[in-house]
Amino acid sequence: MTDLLSLRAALAVLVPALAALAVLASGSRPNLRESWTLLAVGVELVVVASLVPDALAGRTPQFSAGTFVTGVPLAVRADALAVLFASVAAVLWGAASVYSVGYMRGLDEHDQTRFFAAFAASIAATMGVAFAANLLTLFVAYELLTVATYPLVAHAGTDEARRSGRKYARYAFAGGVAVLGGTVLVYVLAGSVSFVPGGLAALTSADPLLANAAFGLLAVGFGVKAAIVPLHGWLPDAMVAPTPVSALLHAVAVVKSGVFGIARVVLFVFGPEAVRESALRWPLAGAAAATMILMGFLALRQDKLKRVLAYSTVSQLSFIVLGLTMLTPTAVFGALFHLVTHAFMKITAFFCAGTLYVESKVEYVSRMAGIARRHPVTVGTFAVAAAGLVGLPLVGGFVSEWYLALGTLDGPVPALAAAFWAAAFVKLLFFWPIVSTAAFDSPLESRWSAPDSALSEAAPTLLGPLLFTALVAVLLGIVPTATPFFDLAEEVVAEVFGP
Repeated sequence: MTDLLSLRAALAVLVPALAALAVLASGSRPNLRESWTLLAVGVELVVVASLVPDALAGRTPQFSAGTFVTGVPLAVRADALAVLFASVAAVLWGAASVYSVGYMRGLDEHDQTRFFAAFAASIAATMGVAFAANLLTLFVAYELLTVATYPLVAHAGTDEARRSGRKYARYAFAGGVAVLGGTVLVYVLAGSVSFVPGGLAALTSADPLLANAAFGLLAVGFGVKAAIVPLHGWLPDAMVAPTPVSALLHAVAVVKSGVFGIARVVLFVFGPEAVRESALRWPLAGAAAATMILMGFLALRQDKLKRVLAYSTVSQLSFIVLGLTMLTPTAVFGALFHLVTHAFMKITAFFCAGTLYVESKVEYVSRMAGIARRHPVTVGTFAVAAAGLVGLPLVGGFVSEWYLALGTLDGPVPALAAAFWAAAFVKLLFFWPIVSTAAFDSPLESRWSAPDSALSEAAPTLLGPLLFTALVAVLLGIVPTATPFFDLAEEVVAEVFGP
């Protein structure tokens, strides 16, 4: 049973990798290409779902495929944090794959085979990040994720897309170098880079200067993909990518891998005790709090809808980072649960933005006046996602932000809880005008107010995924304990802080 469990964790990484090869082999046959993608999605969902009961029961065997250096294996392990992240990625890969079929066909995009292959490869790397059993394995998967997502960012092939892709690569690879440097220092100080609930004991008594250097390198390295200020510059520019890629970057893979890496460092490498003594704890918390608010104000200045959502993501990711640095069980739980709720809310918002572009070629807020008359379901669903991102009740964001605020109030600096409320207020300032403009302003184009306009709302492959992710976001807000995500987040907290 133990061997089978560890092999399933490895299989979760292998399935999307094999799907990428199968898609490439499909060539220009779209039905075969998409069939391979959807088959892999189904298998991946079954594999990851089968790991949930074992993770909740504390069964976390490790599967090794060899060693990098003495004592550091290339290994995967399905603990509760790994399965939490992998479950979100698996579910949203399914939704994003169906959506991508409608999006790419609707716009008759070029190089669709390369697109779907890179999409699957990105998920394989994400699963590698999730199930990595130690820092060195995580580093390898983290770098492979950059390699796999670069073609997606630069997919359009324009000069702007190539510039954005190169900028993304520069930031991401530089972050990877920092992660490698931090990993080497941890190995020197502790003689291990394995993930241990509560952290490696040797780091609590290590030389403070070297320990702070290791923590700083890892925080900066993972902070690049987490887009913490001033490391966020690549993310808004990456919105030149197709909308399914933007959704992947923000909700499933890249930015979530960044905050996941920070969670691993704080909870499973250094641990609460060592982080509390670190001189870098409060600078990291301060950077997160500043990012939460500053990025909201930058979003207010944007007209392109995807850039608004990009700056919103930068803000929301720092909710997670600030919660982790508070090091109270409630705040850490809120941070982990926000990783889930934000994923479903943000991918819904991006799906809506992409649907408006495919169906009506609208991508600027200033051109959205009255568009709800043509796309009432899409705009209504966007409003649900926006409400959750603001933190209003009945959507998942309210629940995770509730725990984040309570946990921060119980922490050593209760005043930092005000950052959550300030950031939520700024989000209301830019999300409400978008919804109001789309729903209540006079239409800029007569075709949006045509009597039969709602009949051409969107293709099922576009509308279905956004309705599904919105329903899950609402479920997470009304009955959060009905999902395994809630239990998995609780299990992580129990592993780190004790039951």
